[in-house]
Amino acid sequence: MKYGLESLKDAVVIVTGSGRGIGRGIAETFAAQGSKLVITDIDAATAEQTAQEVAKMGVETISMACDVSKYDQAEALAAKAIEKWGKIDVLVNNAGITQDGLFLRMKPDQWQKVIDINLTGTYNCAHAVVNHMRKERKGAIINISSIAAGGNPGQANYSASKAGVLGFTYALGKELAPMGIRVNAVAPGFIKTPMTDKIPEKIREQMIAAIPLKRPGEPDDIAKVILFLASDLSGYVTAQCIHVNGGLAGL
Repeated sequence: MKYGLESLKDAVVIVTGSGRGIGRGIAETFAAQGSKLVITDIDAATAEQTAQEVAKMGVETISMACDVSKYDQAEALAAKAIEKWGKIDVLVNNAGITQDGLFLRMKPDQWQKVIDINLTGTYNCAHAVVNHMRKERKGAIINISSIAAGGNPGQANYSASKAGVLGFTYALGKELAPMGIRVNAVAPGFIKTPMTDKIPEKIREQMIAAIPLKRPGEPDDIAKVILFLASDLSGYVTAQCIHVNGGLAGL
């Protein structure tokens, strides 16, 4: 019996927020397995750039702009994949934003925008694909949470959204299991991305010093765990969260 990533060859995979950072790394890692990819980002230009790079790896791709907080755009995303390939095997709900600030100064729109994209966007995309997966009696949905789901000062909105993603994952994983659809989450710690590169160097050094493995994570560290959760290697895993944080205390 083979135990590997063979199930991902020619699998149809949607990765939201895949124009840059962790999402782009996830898309490239799936491409290396021969998956067919839907590259989507709120920024059409970055989505297209990633799609062009991924296509050089010899795989079929679609790129399109998508604001995951809009349900009709999530539906259009799923419809595009079905029109092109007739199925959806994997959804990676990676799109997310931060709008940090002390709670006493946080405006309602700062709260709502983060919830709309990080949590409602996860619902929108999952809901858009689930009936297509149900028809095939199989599928994998991987939601990106965060170490911040345990609560970070100055991130009440972000922490709430990512804790919500965990609750959503646990509930949906149990609900969809009889249909052959597995739902899991990954909770990254400090990952080296263009966003974290903007953190002042002194603060960044302090954050890295607190990590037992003494280094920041790379997008590839997250992508490899997502490959596991998307593949047959994790066929008996659902309604779970894997923490990828170098040993940093979190939830």
